[in-house]
Amino acid sequence: MSSLEANETLETGYTNPAADRRLGWFTLISGIIAFGAASMLVYERLQIFMDAGHKSICDVNALLNCGTVMRTEQAELFGFPNPFIGIAGYAITITIATALISGARFSRWYWIAMNIGHGLALAFVFWLWYQTTFQINALCLFCMIVWMMQIPIFVKVTARNISAGVFNLPQSVREAAPNWSWFTIVLLYILIYGIIVIRFFDIIVNMF
Repeated sequence: MSSLEANETLETGYTNPAADRRLGWFTLISGIIAFGAASMLVYERLQIFMDAGHKSICDVNALLNCGTVMRTEQAELFGFPNPFIGIAGYAITITIATALISGARFSRWYWIAMNIGHGLALAFVFWLWYQTTFQINALCLFCMIVWMMQIPIFVKVTARNISAGVFNLPQSVREAAPNWSWFTIVLLYILIYGIIVIRFFDIIVNMF
């Protein structure tokens, strides 16, 4: 990398336009799916507000039951339904993704802020996963769709930032980051959904 390219990376966190466009398409699709799932949760929560006995479209059985989850205190951690956070957050994600596809360049600080934002979102996902799996003892289908989208968004953005030199890491780590991104995503999927299967194994078996 030339000194001019190195300086551009330091200031803008931008090194590969094609890779950033691919990331834009990836986060756009993932963001739209997550936004749709969050929107459905908001709709169902509003129905419950209007009718306490409302049965959600994702109330499949005692285990897979969005209504049970949405009626808990954990579903309103900040005093309002959690899905509103998802709608706002994924609207921003979609906007940024569209900008990347169009060729926009962002400063290094912006990429760092983006990584922190998605990191906080992932931490929230893990907290919700723990609450539904070990405290509420019920699962929310639309929530799990959001989880499945947030994990790869965070990993892909992080891998991009490592590769682009946004974080001051060794060259070997920068080169390896993109190659390990899908492995990390699959590993996280296996971790959270594998534990769910183990936790509710008897119930799942009896369902069939």
